[in-house]
Amino acid sequence: MTETTAHRTIPGEDLPQSGVRCSDAEREQTRARLHAAAGEGRLSMDEVDERMTRLYAVKFRHDLDALTADLPEPSPVAVSGWRPILEAIGRQFAAEARTLLARGSALGSRRRRLTIALVLLAFLAAMTVAAFHGFDGEGVERHGFGRD
Repeated sequence: MTETTAHRTIPGEDLPQSGVRCSDAEREQTRARLHAAAGEGRLSMDEVDERMTRLYAVKFRHDLDALTADLPEPSPVAVSGWRPILEAIGRQFAAEARTLLARGSALGSRRRRLTIALVLLAFLAAMTVAAFHGFDGEGVERHGFGRD
């Protein structure tokens, strides 16, 4: 039995019986899990080599799952670096801006709004001075000021 597609004729034995074809990205995720398992000591290098050979021969998602069925689920990756810090700053800035704009509410007291406005103004002034002066820390010598 054969089936004709828009591009070519597929032999009947290659037709999917059930399941979805796996993508290159899914193969890469499986490859990463296998290498992580080897790094944790869960698989020997021979087992990894054997599973990697099978990995690039599989066609369907359920076949990928069979390669990692005896491994624990990957633990959630802890986010490191500046991203969580910048996200927290953004959330805080948004909350302060909402408070600043909350005219007449109990949260948006006049004194608090004034403090927030002054802090923002000082920050903008500092960034303006830094932009004109330069961020590299070489000082005024870079601009030629103070020369005899």
